[in-house]
Amino acid sequence: ISSQESAMAGENAGAFWYLYILRCGDGTLYTGITTDVQRRLAVHRRGTGAKYTRGRGPLELVYQEQLENHSLALQREAAVKAMPRREKLALIHGAAASGLEQP
Repeated sequence: ISSQESAMAGENAGAFWYLYILRCGDGTLYTGITTDVQRRLAVHRRGTGAKYTRGRGPLELVYQEQLENHSLALQREAAVKAMPRREKLALIHGAAASGLEQP
């Protein structure tokens, strides 16, 4: 999470947070959280987002999940990042199959 988004955490105390997963051009997956998925995706695509995604384009938003607050989003992010790749892919494909929380 960027320092700018950390500052936003206090400002957006009532706003929803989102967990998102990007598929990078090299096939790897990147997981993050934000209050505005489309804005954050644009930041990643400009190359000013997470260091990991720089130079790994094109970036495709493949999953998003709404959470009630920043704390829950951080917990969910940690849980998803700890998942093996196959579980992340199952999460993505499960959402696609059910039509839930797809970008």
